Amino acid sequence: MKWNAELYDDKHSFVFQYGENVLELLNAKPGEHILDLGCGTGYLTSEIQKLGAVATGIDTSPEMIAKARATYLNADFFVADGADFDFDDKFDAVFSNAALHWIKNADGAIKSVYNALKSGGRFVAEMGGKGNVQQMVAATTLALNKHGYQVPQNGNPWYFPSTAEYATKLEAAGFRVTFTAHFDRKTQLQDGQQGVAKWLTMFGSSFFAEVPEDKLPQILNEITDELEPHYNDNGQWYSDYKRLRFTAVKEI
Repeated sequence: MKWNAELYDDKHSFVFQYGENVLELLNAKPGEHILDLGCGTGYLTSEIQKLGAVATGIDTSPEMIAKARATYLNADFFVADGADFDFDDKFDAVFSNAALHWIKNADGAIKSVYNALKSGGRFVAEMGGKGNVQQMVAATTLALNKHGYQVPQNGNPWYFPSTAEYATKLEAAGFRVTFTAHFDRKTQLQDGQQGVAKWLTMFGSSFFAEVPEDKLPQILNEITDELEPHYNDNGQWYSDYKRLRFTAVKEI
C-alpha cells in the first residue's frame, strides 16, 4: 500500500507515541548500533539516536523514508523490504514498533533480523497481537457484505499472532525469548466519531479495493454506526487494540 506520510504524522501520531515506552524495554546504550525495523517517518529512530546509540531506520515505504530523511538529519534511513533485508555490518539490537504485523512473511522478517544481529544481540518489538482490531474487522466485513461486496482475497493486510505462535517462530530461527506479553490497550482515535473512517482510510484501505469511490462514504458511516456501542466512551472514541510485545536474544 502507498502511505500518506503527512497524514500519518498529523492524525495517527499515537502509533509512535505509544512506542516510546517500548524504547524503555530496548534500553539503548551509548555507542550501540541499533536498527529500527519499520521506522515509518523516523520519530523513534531519532529518539534512539538521542540516547547516544547509532540508529538506522528502514521501511518498505518510500514516502515514509522520504519524510524521515527530510525531518531527522541525525540518523540514516533506507527503503528496504522488512521480510528480506541485509546489512554488511551487524547490529547490537533490532527494534520494531507497530510494524511487524504488516509483514505477513514473519519467518522472512525473523530470519533477516537474526542475520542482522551480532551474537548476543537483542530483538525488541511491539506489534498487533491476536484479536487486534477484531471488532473493527468484523464491522467492516458486515458492512461490505450488506452492500454485496466481499473482503478481497488479500484485503486483510495484517498478521496478528498469539504469544505462543510468534515465540515459536523466534525460537525456530535460533532466538531465546526472554520476555513476552499480550495485552489489551484500547487506543483513542483522533477526531472523535470521524476517527473510525480516518483510521480505516489510513490503515485498512485494502478492504475497500472493490468498492467504488462514491459508495465508500456510506459504507464507512455504517461501520462507524456499528462500532459506536463498543468504541464511543462518553464522546471519546477508542479502538480495540491488543498488543504483543517481546524481547528475544540471538544466542550464537
